[in-house]
Amino acid sequence: MDPDEPLPPPVPTAAPDTLSDMTPATSASEADPRLPATLADLLRRMRHQTDFPAMSESIVRVQTLANSETESLNGLTNEILKDVALTQKLLRLVNSAQFAHAGGGISTVSRAVSLIGFAGIRNMALSLLLLEHMQDKAHAQQLRTEFLRALLAATLASDLCVKATDGEEAFIGGLFQNLGRMLAGFYLPEEARRVRDAVAAGTPETTAATQVLRLDYETLGLGVARAWGLPGPIQRLMSRPAGRPPAREPGDNADRLRWLVLGANDMADAVLASAPEVLPARLQRLAQTYSASMGVDAEHLVQRVHAARERLAQTADALGLVVPPQSPAARLMQVPTEIPADAASDAEPVDAIDSSLDSLALMAADDEGRSAASDPVVQASELLTTGIQDVTQALIDSVPLNDVLRMVLETMYRALGFRRVLLCLRDSTGQHMVGRMGLGEDAAVVARRFKIPLQGASDVFALVCTKNVDTLISDASAPNVAQRLPAWFREQVQAPSFLLLPLQLKGAPLGLIYADTATVGAIALNDQQLSLLKTLRNQAVMAFRQAR
Repeated sequence: MDPDEPLPPPVPTAAPDTLSDMTPATSASEADPRLPATLADLLRRMRHQTDFPAMSESIVRVQTLANSETESLNGLTNEILKDVALTQKLLRLVNSAQFAHAGGGISTVSRAVSLIGFAGIRNMALSLLLLEHMQDKAHAQQLRTEFLRALLAATLASDLCVKATDGEEAFIGGLFQNLGRMLAGFYLPEEARRVRDAVAAGTPETTAATQVLRLDYETLGLGVARAWGLPGPIQRLMSRPAGRPPAREPGDNADRLRWLVLGANDMADAVLASAPEVLPARLQRLAQTYSASMGVDAEHLVQRVHAARERLAQTADALGLVVPPQSPAARLMQVPTEIPADAASDAEPVDAIDSSLDSLALMAADDEGRSAASDPVVQASELLTTGIQDVTQALIDSVPLNDVLRMVLETMYRALGFRRVLLCLRDSTGQHMVGRMGLGEDAAVVARRFKIPLQGASDVFALVCTKNVDTLISDASAPNVAQRLPAWFREQVQAPSFLLLPLQLKGAPLGLIYADTATVGAIALNDQQLSLLKTLRNQAVMAFRQAR
């Protein structure tokens, strides 16, 4: 690849309209006459919960990035990295047995996207956003149960699809088909309890929810889905088709997916609600009901349910999600001791799975304790080292240039807590170094402000690029430094402290890695860390050489 060839433009970080824009303090019917008053009232109540706007904004941004994969890889990585807990959970998940085919040892989100794919990481992120935000000690077990049930349905729905694109839609549709129930359980807990009590007494859930909330869960979930801007095909999958499943596979693929997602959710409900001794017969009846509409054999469908349960157990292991051994939620992950060969591999007995979950919880708690007690300097060096190993493997595997560059930036960003990290590259004229990609606060916007002249300029940035000198500015306001900063930097960036690592190829300026913080003197590097940063910079240069 020619180093002058432009990289994809940065992804704007501005979020689209959030739910707060759709439910103002004035009457919702005045704001949007299409929004039923009851739904608007419930949305307003949920919006006033502390965490709901933040979750909505995160999901809106992640989902919006799905519209253009080629321009969204950097945006998706950046969005995930904004949330440290989300980043840690996702990396733990992609290194679990469930993704052993990816090779393990993945230490950057960028590498995970490269190995597992944009859609797979996006779906993981959407799932983990629900888990991350819906935390409430008073209702923790109920919410965890509903999340695991939804994840089982999503996994099964995706597994039953032949085409990858269908599997991506089916996963999100399966995860969100009962979004209304999940949201009510967290944000409207008293109403959700009354609905559960009515269902336990024999009232159908749709009827019970309508009596308590004045609308059913599906209407609530679809209302939020519209506010989040979920695509039309996903909203159709969230809407349950009427009547009984057809006696043959529908000719229209969209209809087939709707029945598939409904069947996956019904089977997940059956696994959750059925005691082990009655579950086989109930699953068999459901398989007979849905197999024709899905275009799969009934026996194969039952086998796929058990395989999905095993995958759910692996996911729970990776995330440290523990449920009481004899609880309904435990049934979701209790794989039968004897499973047909094509259903699951190396399935563990029920007791072994419960034991592994308990053990993992202790290990996770221990890991978190050690992490909290660790020296930040040591942690930073460890993250830099594992990132270098990740990039090295990517170079061996001939990973695309842009993916390797993102991995380099991400490693620096995560390890040293920079506010933002940018990559500038020489433009096609050879006259300027311009911002191409970045991670962190307003990275895409700030990157566009970088246009460093390579000839006729004597400011700090131009000299660093042309003289190939690594430079750390601890205090940009110091008089002897401020006078050497270009006007565009003083006026449009104004970083108090920053690091410059130039890239050269064949003795000529190729690029510049820029990293800054929001506090004067916040960048403190020991010799080991500086050496590791230089290694990462050199790996970026090597990636360009390899791509030529």
